[in-house]
Amino acid sequence: MIEASKYHVSQTGLAQEHSLVEAAKKNPKDFAILYDKYYESIFRYIYQRVDDKEVAFDSTQQVFLKAMNNLHKYEYRGVPFASWLYRIAYSEVNDVFRQNKHARTVNIDSMAVYTIIEEIQESKIEKYHDKIVGIISEELEEDELQLIEMRFFEKRPFKEIADILEITENAAKVRTYRILEKLKKVLK
Repeated sequence: MIEASKYHVSQTGLAQEHSLVEAAKKNPKDFAILYDKYYESIFRYIYQRVDDKEVAFDSTQQVFLKAMNNLHKYEYRGVPFASWLYRIAYSEVNDVFRQNKHARTVNIDSMAVYTIIEEIQESKIEKYHDKIVGIISEELEEDELQLIEMRFFEKRPFKEIADILEITENAAKVRTYRILEKLKKVLK
């Protein structure tokens, strides 16, 4: 089963974060606290997908510029503020891909591949490891790949994935299991 991740936040943490966001809405100088808190994780998210440091730096700056300029539109939805930032980053990454089709990079952690294989209930893990890596990197659509990365490689909860992708939590679950079924069919 999927283990807890660093993306799970307590109710106390959400409340503290919400107060930081509200302070930044009132005084843009307070946005620096949010910037410092999330810059590294947003940069890593982008860099892991584009594998070009300069593009990742530029895109990360764009994410925070858009976030700061649109902070007044942010609405608390019961998930970390980071979800909103990741949604902006997701859009930035997709813009990079639209501009350069060859920019897509998939950094695959072997343990995450094993988790996917376990999830689709294949008993011969070693036999399927390389095949799964190939399928993930070559045959999945961009939106499918993003969902698999967030769920299995980053271990994000479905609620947060749903918020990032702007879909319902149930839709995130259904899409994930459809992708797993697709992988299962390709393996057979």
